[in-house]
Amino acid sequence: MRKRARSTGVDLATALGPVHLPNPIVAASGTFGHGAEVAALCDPRGIGAVTAKSVAVFASEGNPPLRVAEAPGGGMINSVGLPGPGVDSWITRDLPALEASGARVIASIWGRSVADFEGAARALKNVAHRVVAIEVNLSCPNVEARAHVFAHAPESTREATRAVVEALGGATPVFAKLSPNVTDLVEIAGAALDAGATGLTLVNTVMGLVIDASARAPRLGAGGGGLSGPPIKPIALRAVWEVSRAYPGVPIIGTGGVATGEDAVEMLLAGASAVGVGTATFLDPRATLRIVEELGVWCARHDVARVRDLIAGLRS
Repeated sequence: MRKRARSTGVDLATALGPVHLPNPIVAASGTFGHGAEVAALCDPRGIGAVTAKSVAVFASEGNPPLRVAEAPGGGMINSVGLPGPGVDSWITRDLPALEASGARVIASIWGRSVADFEGAARALKNVAHRVVAIEVNLSCPNVEARAHVFAHAPESTREATRAVVEALGGATPVFAKLSPNVTDLVEIAGAALDAGATGLTLVNTVMGLVIDASARAPRLGAGGGGLSGPPIKPIALRAVWEVSRAYPGVPIIGTGGVATGEDAVEMLLAGASAVGVGTATFLDPRATLRIVEELGVWCARHDVARVRDLIAGLRS
């Protein structure tokens, strides 16, 4: 049965291919913690899904501090470095906590080599029935290609995605999370889909740098970082729009700078089937719930009975 907004009567249900969600708002990876850290403040049953923080087949300490800083225009820049306990520990300790909170869980994996991605996917295969999808975070350095980011080249995108799809054996939907820091995102998206990805998460952070002028040094401990928040929304919208036009019907989780219900509407109109919310959660842990409600109110005011009718509805 489809869930409807309490006060608006709007049908908020959507689908990411075979994944059916009660509404399109998804907590982006890294913003809800590894497990249910944010669930005490934000009931995950009220949003479409929760994407867990990316984990690898190995434990990782992440980058040196400072890891996060404010950026102009209400943005945030981070160089956290994907710290985590490793996928086996996540399955044992963190996944049960998310399940107990009632969340629909999207697991997220990363690696430094194709074998790392394959290993993480194999570890998740036995619990695939406990998650609604697996996100392949390809915006990490590939040690097999002189530390070039996987998502910056079609071939490395294809290889890592295929390794995950084959390791899972079709057990669960796979979404490739891609980087906007490329010249031809459509080509790279095509490589992920060619490798068997069910859909795409667009986009990850935009590469940037913030400087402490007095110290004459970068503010972040690792130097540069990834810019997120409102300043990147136009970049994310264009990415979703271009890729959805090139591959009509492909499920896309549109992510980048979404902070209001109207932002979510824009992402849906651009071609996303669901909408990731990330940086806004750091400012307000309940942001995802607020955005669900604002989305329903916007639809009611504009005589939109079903939120899925907005998808790819941008007039050209």
